[in-house]
Amino acid sequence: MRVGVDVGGTNTDAVLMDGEQVVASFKAPTTADIGGGIVNAIRTVLAQSNVIAEHVESVMIGTTQFTNAFVEGRRLVEVGIIRAALPATLSVKPLLDFPERLANAVGDHAYLVPGGYEFDGREISPLGEKEVAEAARDIKRKGLGSVAISCVFSPINSDMEKRMAEIVRNEIPDVELTLSTDIGRVGLIERENAAIMNASLVELSKRVVGSFRDALKDLNIEAPFFVSQNDGTLMSADYVERYPVLTFASGPTNSMRGAARLSGQENAIVVDIGGTTTDVGVLVHGFPRESAVSVDIGGVRTNFRMPDILSIGLGGGSLVRDGAEGLTVGPDSVGYELTEKALVFGGETLTATDIAVAAGAVDIGDKSRVQHLSGTQIEQGLAEIHRLVEDAIDRVKTSVEDAPVVLVGGGSVLVTRDLRGASEVKIPDKSPVANAIGAGMAQVGGEIDRIFSYESEGRDASLTRAKEEATARAIAAGATADSVQILEVEELPLTYMPAGAVRLRVKAVGDLAISAGGDGQ
Repeated sequence: MRVGVDVGGTNTDAVLMDGEQVVASFKAPTTADIGGGIVNAIRTVLAQSNVIAEHVESVMIGTTQFTNAFVEGRRLVEVGIIRAALPATLSVKPLLDFPERLANAVGDHAYLVPGGYEFDGREISPLGEKEVAEAARDIKRKGLGSVAISCVFSPINSDMEKRMAEIVRNEIPDVELTLSTDIGRVGLIERENAAIMNASLVELSKRVVGSFRDALKDLNIEAPFFVSQNDGTLMSADYVERYPVLTFASGPTNSMRGAARLSGQENAIVVDIGGTTTDVGVLVHGFPRESAVSVDIGGVRTNFRMPDILSIGLGGGSLVRDGAEGLTVGPDSVGYELTEKALVFGGETLTATDIAVAAGAVDIGDKSRVQHLSGTQIEQGLAEIHRLVEDAIDRVKTSVEDAPVVLVGGGSVLVTRDLRGASEVKIPDKSPVANAIGAGMAQVGGEIDRIFSYESEGRDASLTRAKEEATARAIAAGATADSVQILEVEELPLTYMPAGAVRLRVKAVGDLAISAGGDGQ
C-alpha cells in the first residue's frame, strides 16, 4: 500500500494504491494551508478504503512550494557564491541575468577565484585555495549559511568543486553547500544559476520536509515518504532537502506518468487540463520528453533537467468573456475558488466549466443557472476551448503526422469532440487524479550529463563509466541497487572540439528502496 499526493494551484489530489491498483482517490480544492490539505487528503483516502496507517508502506508527495517560492522571491535566503574561473569569465559575473527582485533576495555575495578547466579537462589555472578560504571567512563574517559553488567545465572534472567544498566547510562547519556539478549540465552560467537557486531554497526545503514529517506523524504513518522530481522519478526526503530545485515542474510530470500508466500509452501527447492551466507534453518510453534548451524560471536561465512542457491559460476555472473581438476563454482563472464563483455553483462568473455544463458534457452544480446561455455562446465557447487545445498539441509535435492524445485532469471534461492533429483521443478511467497516481507509482532516477574524450578513453570505457555514475546517482537518491536499469543513453559528438569530445547523457531508473527509508525519520 502506498499513497500518492499531488498539490496543485487549484486542487489537491490523493490516491491510495495497492500495487498498480487504485483503491481510493480524493480531489478537493487546495487550501491556503497546504500542509493541512495534504493531511486531509491522506486521511480521506485511508477512511474511504478502511485502511489503517500501519499498512501504508510509503507516501509520495508532489509539491509546487519551491517553484512558487523562487518565482515569487519569497522565503529565500541570501547566498554566498564562489566561482573557480580566473583569469577567465571576468566579463560575465554571477547573477548577471537575475531579475532585480531575485538578485536582491539572494544578495550580492559573489567571489571569483583562480581555477577552472578547459573543455578537455586541462586546468585553466590551479585552484586558488587561499582565495577560497578568504571568501569563506568573509561569507561567515556576513552570517550567511548557504553557499553555491561553481567551476568552469566542472561536469568534465568535479575535483575543484569538491575541494572548494572541503575548504568552505573547514571554515564554516555548519554551512549548507550546493555544488553546481550536482545539479546542472554543461554551460557555466545556467548551471551556476541552478546552484544559486538551490542554495537559496535549502532553508525552506528543511521547513517543508519537516512539515511533511510532522503531518505523517499526526496521521500515525511511520512509513518513509518521498517527493516527486521533474523527470518523473522520486527523491528521498533528505535528498530533496539538499536539492529542492529538482522538484520544479514535478506536477505536470506526475500527470504525464499517471497518464502513461492509466492509458497504456508510452509514446503519446498528454494534455493535462486543470482548473487554471493546461499542460501539454510528450511521452517518450513512458517518461516526459525533456527540454533540449535552457529553461527560464522566474526570468532566470537554467540548464538542469526539466520536462518539455507547454502551459496555456485554459482550465475549468478559466474566465469566459464576450467582447468586441468575439468570445474568449482565459487565460485568467478563478482557480481554487471555482466552487464559489462559477455560475453553476451559485457564483456570478462565467467560466469554462459553465460552458461544459450548458453543453451537457458534464453534470455538476446547478444546470438551471446556465440555461440563459444562448446556443451561439455555448458553441463559440466550445470552439475556442478546442482551438486552444489543438494549437497546443500542434506546438509540441515534432511531426506533421497525427499522434495519439491522452486527456487527463479534472478539466478534461471540457473536450467534447475530436481534436485536430490527434490520431485518437483517450480519456482513461481515474484521469482526474492522474497526477496523484503518477506520484504514487514513480520510480527513482539518476542522471549524468558530461563530456568524455573517446580518443583518450575509448567509447566503450566512456559509456561504461557514464552508466555507472548514473546508476550510482539513482541508488543515492533511494533506488534499490538490483532494480536499476539504464533508461536512456544519448551521445552527442562535439565536432567543433578536438580529442574526440562527446557529450554523454545517461539516465537510470530503479524501484524504491522502501525498507531502507532514506528520509531520516
